[in-house]
Amino acid sequence: MTDFYQTGPITTIHSLDQDTSEQADRVSTMSAELVEHARHRPVSLILPCLYSELETAAMPRILDELSRVEFVSEIIIGLDRATEAEYRHALEVFRVLPQRLHVLWNDGPRLREIHQALADRSLAPLKEGKGRNVWYCLGVQQGSGVGEVVALHDCDILTYQSSMLSKLVYPLVHPECDFVFAKGYYARYADSKLNGRVCRLLLSPLLRSLRQLLGPSAVLDYLDSFRYALSGEFAMMASAVPDTRLPSDWGLEIGLLCDIYHRYSTNQICQVDIADRYDHKHQPLGDDAEGGLVKMVKDIASTLLKQISAEGAVVDEGVLSALHSTYLRSANEMSRRFQCDAVCNGLSYDVAREQEAVNLFASTILEAGRGFREDPGGEPDMPTWRCVRSAEPELPAHLLEAVHLDMADYGNNSGTTTSKFRKIRAA
Repeated sequence: MTDFYQTGPITTIHSLDQDTSEQADRVSTMSAELVEHARHRPVSLILPCLYSELETAAMPRILDELSRVEFVSEIIIGLDRATEAEYRHALEVFRVLPQRLHVLWNDGPRLREIHQALADRSLAPLKEGKGRNVWYCLGVQQGSGVGEVVALHDCDILTYQSSMLSKLVYPLVHPECDFVFAKGYYARYADSKLNGRVCRLLLSPLLRSLRQLLGPSAVLDYLDSFRYALSGEFAMMASAVPDTRLPSDWGLEIGLLCDIYHRYSTNQICQVDIADRYDHKHQPLGDDAEGGLVKMVKDIASTLLKQISAEGAVVDEGVLSALHSTYLRSANEMSRRFQCDAVCNGLSYDVAREQEAVNLFASTILEAGRGFREDPGGEPDMPTWRCVRSAEPELPAHLLEAVHLDMADYGNNSGTTTSKFRKIRAA
C-alpha cells in the first residue's frame, strides 16, 4: 500500500488510490475538475522533442493521450535535429493535436536567424541541447501569454498516460492550493529490473555524502527531499518563468530545482506522485566524458558543486578526495539496499553492472570536481527571459511570429515566405 508520509521541507502529494477502479474514478473526476479550473487558470504544455523521437513507440501513445486532454489550452513543441523535410513531416504528425499548437523548428533559418541575433548581443544560450530547446519554448510561451500554468514533460515516455499530466498540474491549477512549482516523481522499473541508475546510484549517495562532509545544509536537505530529483516532468506558474535561470547542460533538472529554491519559499514547492511505473529510453553507461551517462553525471556533479560553493562551501583537493571515498561507501550501501528491494519485489539485479556504474560515477565525480576547481564559474547559465526582454522587449512576439510563419510555410508544403518576417534590432 502507499503511504502519506511527509518528509523534508517540501510538500509531497501522494497517489492514495491503489485500487484500479478507484484510480480510474479519481482520474476522471480530476480531469473534469481541471477543465473547470483551467478556464480561470489556463495550462500551457511544453514538449522538448528530437525528430528521432517521432519514430519511437512512445510518440504515438503520447499524441493519442494528449489529443483527448481538454484542460490544456496550448502545446509548445520544440523540435531539434530536423531537416526541412523532417520538419514538414513533424507538422503532419502533430496535426492530430486539437489544442493551440506551436512547433519550433529550431534548426530552421528563421529561428537560427533569431538565435544569431541574440548571440551577437550575448543574450543566447551557448550550447545546443534540451536546455536550449526548453529555453526557446519558454520564450514562445512568454510571447503567447496564454498559460498561467506551464507544464513540461519529455517525449520518450513509453508508459505515458494523460493522468501523469493531470496529477502534475492539479496542485497548481486548483484554487485551494498555492504552489508555484511542482515536480513529478515515480518508480523507474521495466523488463523486471530497476532503472534510474543516475538518481539511485549517483544523486542520492552524492547528496548524502556532501551533507556528511560539509555539515548541515538547507539546500542539500531540500534537494535530498525530492524522491526523483532528476525527473523531466515539472510544472510552474507562468509568473515564475521570466526570472527562471537554467543551466545549459545535463544539470538542467538540478539547476532548476536550485533556482526555484532560491526564489521561493519551500512551502510553495511540492512533488507529486504521477505514476505507479515509468519507463523511457535509456542512456548507455558510456566510458568517456562526452557520451552516455558519464556526460550526464559530470554535468550534474559540476552543477551541485557550483551550488554548494555559492552557499559558502570550500571545495578544495582535500574535500574532493574525501568526497570520492565517502561517495563510494555510500553508493555501495545504497546498491545493497536496492538489491534487497529488487529481490523482494521479484526483480533481477545485476550486482556487477551496478558496481561498474558506481566506480565510473566515482571517478567522474572526482574529474568534475577538479574541473570545477580550475573553472569555478563553469558553463554560464542561460539568460533569464526578463533579461532578454529588458534588452529586446518584443523578442518573444518576434519568436512566436517566426514559429507561426514556419508552420504556415512548411505546413502547406509551399516552402515560401507568406509574410514579412520582422528582424531583431541590431545591437
